[in-house]
Amino acid sequence: MTPRPPSSGSDPKKTAAEPAAKKATKSVKKAVEKVEKAVAPKKATAEKTTAKKTPATKATAAKETAAKKAVTKRAAAKKAAPVKAAPVKAAAKKATPAAKKATATKTTATKATATKSTATKTTAKTAATKAAAAKPTAKKPTTKAAATKAAATKATAKKATVAVKKTAATKTAAKRTPAPAKTVTAKKTPAAAKKPAKKTPVATKKATTEKTPVATKKATTEKTPVATKKAPARKVTAKKVTAKKVTAKKVTAKEVTPENLVEPTPVPPPEAPAPAPVVVSPVIDADDRERLIAGTHHNPHGVLGAHPVPGGVAFRAFRPYALSVTVVTADVRAELYNDGDGFFSGLLPLPEVPAYRLLVAYEGSVQDTEDAYAFLPALGDLDLHLIGEGRHEELWRALGAEPMTHQGVSGTRFTVWAPNARGVRVAGTFNFWDGSAFPMRSLGGTGVWELFVPGIGEGELYKFEITRPDGSKTVRADPLARRTEVPPATSSIVHASHYEWGDEEWLARRGDAPAHEAPLSIYEIHLASWRPGLTYRQLAQELPVYVKEMGFTHVELMPVAEHPFGGSWGYQVTGFYAPTARLGTPDDFKFLVDALHQAGIGVLMDWVPAHFPRDDWALAEFDGRPLYEHEDPLRSAHPDWGTLEFDYGRREVRNFLVANAVYWCEEFHIDGLRVDAVASMLYLDYSREPGQWTPNEHGGRENLDAVAFLQEMNATVYRRVPGVVTVAEESTAWDGVTRATHHVGPGGFGGLGFGLKWNMGWMHDSLDYMSHEPVHRKYHHGEMTFSMVYAYSENYVLPISHDEVVHGKGSLVSKMPGDWWQQRANHRSYLGFMWAHPGKQLLFMGQEFAQGAEWSEARGPDWWLLDPEYGAEADHRGVRDLVRDLNTVYRHTPSLWQRDADPSGFQWVIGDAAEDNVFAFLRYDADGVPLLAVSHFSPVVRHDYRLGVPDDVPAWYEALNTDAARYGGSDVTNPDAVKPEATAWHGRPASIRVTLPPLATVWFRPA
Repeated sequence: MTPRPPSSGSDPKKTAAEPAAKKATKSVKKAVEKVEKAVAPKKATAEKTTAKKTPATKATAAKETAAKKAVTKRAAAKKAAPVKAAPVKAAAKKATPAAKKATATKTTATKATATKSTATKTTAKTAATKAAAAKPTAKKPTTKAAATKAAATKATAKKATVAVKKTAATKTAAKRTPAPAKTVTAKKTPAAAKKPAKKTPVATKKATTEKTPVATKKATTEKTPVATKKAPARKVTAKKVTAKKVTAKKVTAKEVTPENLVEPTPVPPPEAPAPAPVVVSPVIDADDRERLIAGTHHNPHGVLGAHPVPGGVAFRAFRPYALSVTVVTADVRAELYNDGDGFFSGLLPLPEVPAYRLLVAYEGSVQDTEDAYAFLPALGDLDLHLIGEGRHEELWRALGAEPMTHQGVSGTRFTVWAPNARGVRVAGTFNFWDGSAFPMRSLGGTGVWELFVPGIGEGELYKFEITRPDGSKTVRADPLARRTEVPPATSSIVHASHYEWGDEEWLARRGDAPAHEAPLSIYEIHLASWRPGLTYRQLAQELPVYVKEMGFTHVELMPVAEHPFGGSWGYQVTGFYAPTARLGTPDDFKFLVDALHQAGIGVLMDWVPAHFPRDDWALAEFDGRPLYEHEDPLRSAHPDWGTLEFDYGRREVRNFLVANAVYWCEEFHIDGLRVDAVASMLYLDYSREPGQWTPNEHGGRENLDAVAFLQEMNATVYRRVPGVVTVAEESTAWDGVTRATHHVGPGGFGGLGFGLKWNMGWMHDSLDYMSHEPVHRKYHHGEMTFSMVYAYSENYVLPISHDEVVHGKGSLVSKMPGDWWQQRANHRSYLGFMWAHPGKQLLFMGQEFAQGAEWSEARGPDWWLLDPEYGAEADHRGVRDLVRDLNTVYRHTPSLWQRDADPSGFQWVIGDAAEDNVFAFLRYDADGVPLLAVSHFSPVVRHDYRLGVPDDVPAWYEALNTDAARYGGSDVTNPDAVKPEATAWHGRPASIRVTLPPLATVWFRPA
């Protein structure tokens, strides 16, 4: 350490200390000389390293002379000159007493000068022995009275406010960190009288209470009503300072009490002064600064926030547009230095990183907040491991926006998967959509970016600002947002659910029987148009009542997930984890599901994992490169819809979709997922010409990645959520759609694992048959019977869905030939045939009352057809009454549903009566109880029509007749019980003769 040059003029302290110094060792003598320069006499200005002034004794106060005062003033003036020349070095010299540990000698010399008393003077031998052990603010070693007096006066530095500006980086060799304190206040120690410190022209700003120029900004002192001199900028604590350990971190404005003052322990004096700590500048270096401004920093937490450094704790903040940033702790209030471009920094001489807050001043407002860069990652290692493995089945709990309490602070954790991004920032209403001050950190090699933002809660809008690999930027909605703005707005919304469910009874019994062995009659609806203008909660008041009255067991909701274009009916999804905001909040949607469950109605939902739209604010090239879509353009572009197909071979993408399926079932209590467009997923050449697709590794056309994804999705959903069902809209003859995933079929593939599959073949064939005039139907008779060739290859649903009543196809009743009466009669007889056929039923809204017009998502069903004021209201109401009765009889007749997937539950009675347009078959339940269904698709009455029946049934009666007058028919019925005759017919030992109504279906069951 370079010794400080002596100032000119006499030095009363030095004169008084010489007798003791001559008797000490050479090293102690040097320490005494340093101490003499660092310790101010009574009523003199102290040096910057504020040492607690030892209170003068009563004898000192009594014997003080005018000559001593004059000498003291000259000494203060003498000390000022070197500090002005080299502020950093001067500060280093002032730390010498702590480095030398020669405080006992210092105290002795000081008191000798102040009091001229020999009674308590310490010998040179004592000074040499205790020089290294004494504290920087040591008591007089030969008397305990001084310590008692110090305890009585409670001379502790309390709440010293240190506002730190940046330190000079070129002075890092100094012994003590010259952290420029913005405002430093030390609590005054008791003395005989209060005297203002002289203004010392140092290269700092106003470091004392009397506006002494120091290299920091102004600060205030908590003053105690004690007569004392002004305390300098820095105060050396009296504890934990040993001869060999001197660091700037221990030089803090820490409270010192008499209890923590200890008697000095004699130790040998050090042979050489301890090396001075290197001062670290808190200013952000140029590279980090540039990356933060550009939004390409992968670890902003390593730069911003508070970090222990040699010399104290460095505080750094990046707040563009801020006028000032102030650090506030329990004991310190420090304004950081403005480094320009929104950067603020400062170095506080603290031993460790404290709990702190930031006061960020903007024009017209001040924001009091926790520092987002003071927090550890809010996402655990297990989450990151599972995400990296593609096995996080609760992905929505790890990614997205999660309101939470982290490290005792309330806020929101933002996380997003963007492995190709050079940097990610979060922007929203909370930062005026400027994400510059909120860069996120990259967590390992998973591609996940994270930031916990304190003080941010539910309802805040946000997006992610992503820097692409080429340096360009894109602003994206959160792929895992659980709530969104109402389209066409596209922002994500921070959301936490507070809904309390009331459907425990429903959930407890929904898994009592598998779906293919239970009654399942599905009413398909488009929520936004079923009753246009109603919200989720308003629908909850009407939909359950209507569906229950109609007798349906389940509703199937067309896609509920958020989608930008209403005309897509929800099949081009951008918010896979958010119910559409058009009808309300996520909790509102839960309210609707809960209401349906409490009414005894299951809820299925259309789910679309096959593709997604190209919107530049959503998933397409999310982080600048193909991410959710396949990197091969031939694989990613969907040829039919202009959308992009998911990359099912990427484990993170597969995880995104599998977790999404689980999410709807667990979080919203959905009872089943109908998976859209499965065929387009399974085949590489779907809607592609030769040369537009690449074969798989075996040279085939099967998409092996999609197969693996569907198997994993089904296995995961059935394992995690017992009682649910998955349904495939698959229009090809793919083998094993509803076979278990571990059962390998003849094609070498395990089953896809679905519970049910839409029977698209039955739908197309039967509708084609019905569209022909009755006179021509005999030529298409096989279209109605062919479905039984493959009826038990899968577990089927018979769908008359939205796809069959739009885009010029006409409504169901309008597909029927003939006049209005015949159209309605065909419509009714077809529904009777459908409900009796093996398989579950699905009917789209509006078809239950024979709406004549196509469905329009803007208009919805034509409910006015049921208005009593309408002239043909009875015709439509009759069809609706028929559907209600079909469901009622169906639910109470196990023969119609219990053995849908078992060939022994069906027997043809007559399937080749093409000339008569008659189809008759028997359905059996698990106990062998039969139901006879007869459909007659000719507009004539056939009397005494003989049908073979089992001989063990004593009589049959009509359970339902679609030609009944109450349904709008001609009321040709079989009012009495029909008894079998011992006449063999249709290969059976007995037969019955019945009357067949025109264009009607009749159900008979045993009497």
